[in-house]
Amino acid sequence: MIDRPLARGVLAFAILGIAFGIAGTSKGPKLHFGNTAIAADTSQDEFEQRVRNYLLAHPEVISDALNRLEAKQGEQDAAGAQAALKAHAAEVFQDPDSPVSGNSKGNVTAVEFFDYNCPYCKMMASVMEQAEAADPQLRIVYKEFPILGPGSVFAAKAALAANKQGKYVAFHRALYQVRGHVEEAQVLETARSVGLDIDRMKKDMQDAAIEGALEKNGTLAQTLHITGTPGFVAGDQITTGATDLKTFQALIAKARSDHQGAR
Repeated sequence: MIDRPLARGVLAFAILGIAFGIAGTSKGPKLHFGNTAIAADTSQDEFEQRVRNYLLAHPEVISDALNRLEAKQGEQDAAGAQAALKAHAAEVFQDPDSPVSGNSKGNVTAVEFFDYNCPYCKMMASVMEQAEAADPQLRIVYKEFPILGPGSVFAAKAALAANKQGKYVAFHRALYQVRGHVEEAQVLETARSVGLDIDRMKKDMQDAAIEGALEKNGTLAQTLHITGTPGFVAGDQITTGATDLKTFQALIAKARSDHQGAR
């Protein structure tokens, strides 16, 4: 995402820089700002003042330039993400280190990058559970992406350790029922509530493979231009942010339709 205040300053500076560069020439064609023509041999002080006055009177010049810059950057980011998704499809959809729920052999897959301390991820937990219950062919892949502090990292490692005990989904959903910030104490209490062997879980959390899985997810998210949570991938679509059930199901339906149409 572009820093709008910074971008505004850069654009204004660029406009003035171009103008001043022209002002420094002794002779040449007139420079036009809107309907205002300024001779290139105008003194630099006078030229700067006229440019300044024009920009103050027409601030939309900078706004329009910023909007075009953002649109162009968005197009470039989307194209880059699509290329990255195509190149890393197996890692996104078929990584054996990523837990799965729903139909493991379903005809459509939704991938979620999430953090247990993300309020929008918590909102999406029930939406995804409803979508899974309503769609017997839906396969969901979970990418632990803890970006909100040590508590999130501890929870993510515990969840991957719970997967070794065959209790990932139960633990995953129970963590989203925790009120407030998820820290070590809440994680351990939740683990006990779903019947996990705590000693085994703590030992498994130290497994280098779990740390490697988190690093891999982080790198993959960055590659796909997913910088926040929740992030979703379905078919060739990459989206971020919480949605309602209808919108999420539409995402799934399009991915399924595209897959069937490609056969």
